[in-house]
Amino acid sequence: MNSLVKFVQDEFVAKKDIPEFGAGDTITVYYEIREGDKKRTQFFKGVVLQRKGSGASETFTIRKMSGTVGVERIFPINLPALQKIEVNKRGKVRRARIYYFRGLTGKKARIKEVRN
Repeated sequence: MNSLVKFVQDEFVAKKDIPEFGAGDTITVYYEIREGDKKRTQFFKGVVLQRKGSGASETFTIRKMSGTVGVERIFPINLPALQKIEVNKRGKVRRARIYYFRGLTGKKARIKEVRN
């Protein structure tokens, strides 16, 4: 049963052209919002906390600070409203899931940048 689901996902779900990114990277996600019959593009810029899952059901979590409140959003990789993803900065972290980042504030909440 598992292999059947994986086969269907690989064959029929359209692959999106997304850049390589991981935990600790700062990215901007552009996605489409429909309000009634109008459409507009909105962006969400923040630090990637994790990438979870594989294949068509993969998701990633982004955290940004809105004033003094932390806002997290989970995006599926195959979201139809997803227009593009830009990698702004590459971060150097030792973990694949940086949940500890939620508790950090001020200068401790900085992630060291990797220069390419």
